[in-house]
Amino acid sequence: MARSVTAKKNVKPAKAFNRPPYVLDEQVGFILRQVWQRHSSIFARDIGTNLTPTQWAALSKLAETGPCSQNQLGRLTAMDVATIKGVIDRLTARGLTETCQDPDDGRRLLVSLTRAGQQLAEKLAPNALAITRETLAPLDARERETLMALLNKLR
Repeated sequence: MARSVTAKKNVKPAKAFNRPPYVLDEQVGFILRQVWQRHSSIFARDIGTNLTPTQWAALSKLAETGPCSQNQLGRLTAMDVATIKGVIDRLTARGLTETCQDPDDGRRLLVSLTRAGQQLAEKLAPNALAITRETLAPLDARERETLMALLNKLR
């Protein structure tokens, strides 16, 4: 005769899942990284040439300010010394930037746009503005203004 097993072991009911104190999807750094990834994808698709966002930052800042030291350019574009050096080396290899000795301080080199660099910066500025518009497109005008104000406050 078969025995039926009716006795249950001492099983406790499942404990309700407690929400952890740290939820990645709610963290500002994670959200900013996702937004940056979306923006970078739009940038790569729409910039119109083979430039990285850091290369564009250097080109556009030089177009805005004119010649400056590599160190100063790094500060203006939020790049560390090694990053800005690599960016300028690659832009110089492409004929878009050049360096010369600073007439006020012979120990320092100034970085400037070549004619080709200036022309490219002028040509791509409308693309860059369109990229910003597309990145912010999910927001209405007031939300865009608020977001930019808040991001600037967090700098």
